Amino acid sequence: MNIIETSNLTKSYAGFFAVTELCLHIPKGKVYGFLGPNGAGKSTVMKMLLGLTRPTKGSFVIDGKRYPESRIEILKEIGSFIEAPSFYGNLTGKENLEIVQSILGLPASAVDEAMELTGITQYKDRPARKYSLGMKQRLGLASALLGRPPVLILDEPTNGLDPVGIHEIRTLVRSLPQKFDCTVLVSSHLLSEIELMADNIGILNHGHLLFEGTLNELRQMAALRGYPYDNLEDTFLAIINDDNMQRSGIK
Repeated sequence: MNIIETSNLTKSYAGFFAVTELCLHIPKGKVYGFLGPNGAGKSTVMKMLLGLTRPTKGSFVIDGKRYPESRIEILKEIGSFIEAPSFYGNLTGKENLEIVQSILGLPASAVDEAMELTGITQYKDRPARKYSLGMKQRLGLASALLGRPPVLILDEPTNGLDPVGIHEIRTLVRSLPQKFDCTVLVSSHLLSEIELMADNIGILNHGHLLFEGTLNELRQMAALRGYPYDNLEDTFLAIINDDNMQRSGIK
């Protein structure tokens, strides 16, 4: 069963197509790794799913609810971490989360639980302006986790973290479907991390979906096409380079 499906989802800006007729199928209860080079359209797709930018054409369904008819209901089911999260610098980390908790009508315990999950409980009374980049990433992730939403959309959640922090967040993301009965759509430039945390993969280039399926299916496809298949990064680069050459007319 797919919890997110898009149908010919397209976004264009003055004739430039950032995303073209995208058909995603994201299974419920899985971690879906969303991959693509800079400018591929990943963030645009995430913004459309969150209702932050309107599709030029096409539609999508999240947990049985169709956009745009059920836009508000969809938003209630999504926790998101997209681009650099912004906070009130003069408020503590906990106070920033309490604002979101109040808006969502959640119990106070939701804040403590989210901070504990993301490893920032000891910094809860520190002003957000004194948080390092890595701590701000954790605070953003804690905000996304408030209320245990059934769908999480995470854009570069490990950005700015040291190797220990990356490992901790990867372990957390990997555990979320079982802990919270949720689905995670996660993008990252750290392909080695995606390889360790994702069940399914979607590869985007120039707004077009080049591959979608499990990691095993990706390896099988790569082997059939003569691409490297032992390492996700090598496979990814081969697929992207081949697509770029075809677009430029090089055989």
